[in-house]
Amino acid sequence: MANRLAAETSPYLQQHADNPVDWWPWSPDAFEEARRRDVPVLLSVGYASCHWCHVMAEESFADEATAAYLNAHYVSVKVDREERPDVDAVYMEAVQAATGHGGWPMTVFLTPDAEPFYFGTYFPPRPRGGMPSFRQVLEGVRAAWADRREEVAATAGRIVAELAGRSIGYAGDGTPRPPGPEELGAALLGLTREFDARYGGFGGAPKFPPSMVLEFLLRHHARTGSEGALQMAEATCEAMARGGIYDQLGGGFARYSVDEKWLVPHFEKMLSDNALLCRVYAHLWRATGSGLGRRIALETAGFLVRELRTAHGAFASALDADSPDGTEGPDEAAGHKEGAYYVWTPEQLREVLGAEDAETAAAYFGVTEEGTFEEGASVLRLPDTGTPLDAGRTESVRRRLLAARERRPRPGRDDKVVAAWNGLAIAALAETGAYFDRPDLVEAATTAADLLLAVHLDEHGRLARTSRDGAAGPGAGVLEDYADVAEGFLALYSVTGEDAWLELAGTLLETVLERFTAPDGALYDTADDAEKLIRRPQDPTDNAVPSGWTAAAAALLSYAAHTGSARHREAAERALGVVTALAPRVPRFTGWGLAAAEAALDGPREIAVVGPAADPATAVLHRTALLATAPGAVVAVGEPAPDGGAEVPPLLRDRPLIDGRPAAYVCRHFVCDAPTADPERLARAVGTVADVRAGD
Repeated sequence: MANRLAAETSPYLQQHADNPVDWWPWSPDAFEEARRRDVPVLLSVGYASCHWCHVMAEESFADEATAAYLNAHYVSVKVDREERPDVDAVYMEAVQAATGHGGWPMTVFLTPDAEPFYFGTYFPPRPRGGMPSFRQVLEGVRAAWADRREEVAATAGRIVAELAGRSIGYAGDGTPRPPGPEELGAALLGLTREFDARYGGFGGAPKFPPSMVLEFLLRHHARTGSEGALQMAEATCEAMARGGIYDQLGGGFARYSVDEKWLVPHFEKMLSDNALLCRVYAHLWRATGSGLGRRIALETAGFLVRELRTAHGAFASALDADSPDGTEGPDEAAGHKEGAYYVWTPEQLREVLGAEDAETAAAYFGVTEEGTFEEGASVLRLPDTGTPLDAGRTESVRRRLLAARERRPRPGRDDKVVAAWNGLAIAALAETGAYFDRPDLVEAATTAADLLLAVHLDEHGRLARTSRDGAAGPGAGVLEDYADVAEGFLALYSVTGEDAWLELAGTLLETVLERFTAPDGALYDTADDAEKLIRRPQDPTDNAVPSGWTAAAAALLSYAAHTGSARHREAAERALGVVTALAPRVPRFTGWGLAAAEAALDGPREIAVVGPAADPATAVLHRTALLATAPGAVVAVGEPAPDGGAEVPPLLRDRPLIDGRPAAYVCRHFVCDAPTADPERLARAVGTVADVRAGD
């Protein structure tokens, strides 16, 4: 018999709908029930593609005896962290403060007033490795609740008070100011110290793709000419693209590498990671003409459209790490195994390719008899063997292996649409499509944007966090949703020249200013009228995705450049004040903020292209502008406007043609260059690389 989660829209919650645990979704009713019964609340937080969430579910939540104990002594609440990032953030902060670490599944015990008093992550069904069993934890918490209630209340009260007392500080005298050359130089120095010169990336295992730091390095190189910044970006991009973290057959990146070599991934594939990395590799090509950058950007874009696009035209959240391993067939009862869809043995290569081509494939993809994963299987990679291989033959091998893999049982897909991550995908696909003359990718970005307008955005300019099957989910949009969707709309405006996208970005950013911004310029992750939690979440650090704080700063800055709005520029600079404090200390965790700061230092440059849409010269100037490496440059394109153009976007007003020819105008720090009809002159002004302009 299904529990209350059966009616929820989240795929993660629905995965638990058949558990014998009497789950509740996060709701006032759940806490009222705990108050009525005088029992504590078990809060379990995870997400659909989380491997250890599945493990704990199978071991404990599907177990009849464990479920009976939970149902008798607790009110159990299940939360999808991607649907309710505010709930996740508040209690993860408490878990990390109490235990020194965090992760998912997150297991927190609460009072009926939602105050936390005991914490953990994964608990095994039996004691092991110094960890208590989940049943032992449940019994211990129940005993404390029954016999030491005052102690529990005191602990909960102390934790809530400590969380409430935390605040975000600014550098220096506390007056927010954006980072200057000194702070950005210190950030680069800090990254240099942490750079892995042997394998690329930063730090050791597990190693995550540093997409936002790479964006900063490319922008820093463009502004300063730093060869060190470019070398770190190029080396990391090449190492990831050649490693097992990249899907060498189907494109797209896994969540992270369990080792420092980028060899063995944790196999889940997230929309957010791939949107960010697609854009980074496209920007690498824009900066250097890198053939690898072009290939990976296009293959990753292809993965997004092929594997994650939903029937309604937006993009699903993730593919699972696990897939049916074939031991019992591809149905729901089959055994599941991490990575089963992606790995190969030499024998499997021979079955698909025959002996001769299997030998070629094994050398090309690094497949060995010993294997690099479990049970003698290998994760495909591109080892540098120094032996040239025939490109046509290897491409044939790749196609045949991909076709064979398509017949394997596929990983599950979390088809929940997250507004923020779709905003990132819209930006990536719009730019990649424009750079490489792929109007189908621009169209995919536009269709996803249309879905966000139709389903996520209401008549008051407020966003829903998620949707599924064309219907909005229950959670309100958080700061990253408004900021990243605005970022996507601004990129779409620059590529298409359709004014509506600029206007809609302005609508979203107005909500940011009115609902998410404190008087001192600090930003909160939730709106001022959002559900009240034990703490209003606020985090300026970039982790797996740009923080809402730094994403908002970047979008506000771009919008100010497009419109000339001093209000938006000032808000962006105030928000970037926190980056001034963080940059020298933790540059790896403020990459997006550093990238925005590079744009602020450079201007950002404002490029207006005016000319008839059908004139090829307009298209050449527009492409040259879009390929500008100047950090954060904004681009507007449109027809010449009569009578000064009061009805057109600000960058295009009072911009006449030059002797009847399309023209480009470049402005920076309130000073404009003379207009030009010459693409070469425009390229020199905005840093467009010659061999990139020439095409491939």
